[in-house]
Amino acid sequence: MPIYEYTCTKCNDEFELLLMGSETAECPSCESSKVEKRFSVPAAHSSGSSQLPMAGPSPQPGCGLPQCGQGRCAGME
Repeated sequence: MPIYEYTCTKCNDEFELLLMGSETAECPSCESSKVEKRFSVPAAHSSGSSQLPMAGPSPQPGCGLPQCGQGRCAGME
């Protein structure tokens, strides 16, 4: 079962919910049903690593591709 991420449009609380069947999302902070589903990054286990990959900024400058080197994207020099 997927866990969905939501933002409450009333109090701006961000939360995750596991909904089953015809259940509707409700903010756990203010109990409002005015919530918006957020886009979330799926996590997948990769072999050779005991940690799940995380979405976020690249630790190195550039776009993260190996050919970018010192913050310059390949072909844009």
